[in-house]
Amino acid sequence: MNRFLYNLSIRALSPGLIVWMSLRARRAGGHWEVLSGPRFGYYSQPSQQRNPIWVHAVSLGETRAAQPLVQALLDQGDQVLLTHMTATGRAEGARIFADAIARGQLAQQWMPYDFTGSVRRFLEHYRPSIAVLIEREIWPNIIAAARRMNIPIMLASARFSDNSLRQSLRAGRVMREAYESLQAVYAQSWLDAQRLEQAGAPAVRVSGNFKFDVSIPMDQVERGRAFAAALHRKVIAIASTREGEDELFIQAISKHLKRASAQSNELDPEILFLLIPRHPQRFDEVAGLLDKSGLPFARRSELAADHCGTTSSSVRVCNHVAVLLGDSLGEMPRYYATSQVAIVAGSFLPLGGQNLIEACAIGTPVVVGPHTKNFEQAVADAIDEGAALRSPNPDAALQLALQLLNDPPRLKQMSQAGTHWVQKHTGAVARVVAGLNELKSLKR
Repeated sequence: MNRFLYNLSIRALSPGLIVWMSLRARRAGGHWEVLSGPRFGYYSQPSQQRNPIWVHAVSLGETRAAQPLVQALLDQGDQVLLTHMTATGRAEGARIFADAIARGQLAQQWMPYDFTGSVRRFLEHYRPSIAVLIEREIWPNIIAAARRMNIPIMLASARFSDNSLRQSLRAGRVMREAYESLQAVYAQSWLDAQRLEQAGAPAVRVSGNFKFDVSIPMDQVERGRAFAAALHRKVIAIASTREGEDELFIQAISKHLKRASAQSNELDPEILFLLIPRHPQRFDEVAGLLDKSGLPFARRSELAADHCGTTSSSVRVCNHVAVLLGDSLGEMPRYYATSQVAIVAGSFLPLGGQNLIEACAIGTPVVVGPHTKNFEQAVADAIDEGAALRSPNPDAALQLALQLLNDPPRLKQMSQAGTHWVQKHTGAVARVVAGLNELKSLKR
């Protein structure tokens, strides 16, 4: 397929794509503005920025991954335009960079749809000096338009699976030209780099994964550890659960509690399970599943007014339930710090997995499921380093976590292995910033 056929295809399919986006927005909640002017490159006000560095982080995960890079750019005085496709990504960017937005150093905007007119108007409006695409966002028309306007494009912290390579090769010339037009590519691993070169990307360098450069908010970590000490209970976090996984883990918890009850004729007093859904729009749904299961539970949001859940009344609440539903945003470090073991979900159904690096950085041993293709290299390395273990299903994962709780020496060993592994792999942001500064100097 060439770019002419690509454009014919997306125009023919555009009504269906818009309907799909609208349905996705309705399911996810939030303000998506699917038919708003900026989605088509129309803006009511002139840009307040002059030649910003444009960073595109499509959704929530990419926005969090981009955080250390964007912060490094802000720290060196650059203006940043941060774009997204999803409401969750935009909301997270607004939260993380609230100060930079307030002082006018960072602006947020929707990524336009990949129509020729939309992307041309977007680039003419903002006139970015350089574009940085996070992880895997390759759109043929916007790359072609940037090339015509002499805007260098970098693909950073890039991950590229075997499936992505197959899809790119099937698409033919249009995708090969897009990859060939990239001025700089920084891959997460050697395998990602090799696949990207097969797709057409030139001079791919291996920088590592941005997520290793995560900045841990120590205030949250300290509150989490203080809360854990006050509980006098062991805590297992079941983090970033996706649709279909919550029910499986609730069933696994119920089975465990029934076994514990049969042995002691009372609720297992030693374990508190933290169940943390990945997406906020599912908080109420998961609360409904817990209610239906009959498990005694509390919601983190119910403790919010209680000094972040660290006072004695919050401790009392959590000492009388089996499950604490983590229905809050921006508190994952606190949840990991509260826990002795973290089961990182998104990996127990074929969903690609979720990031385990943050848990390892905090020193929390990790259990993952069988489906981790989105974090293939990181998971393999963490297992090799002794920081993580793999389990085939939710019930087995829960049993493995319980076994670890009864093995303090192994827990300590895994905790130390995790922090060492993360420290060993930092530096991806510095390598990419150096590459960006090199591109800036070439444009002068």
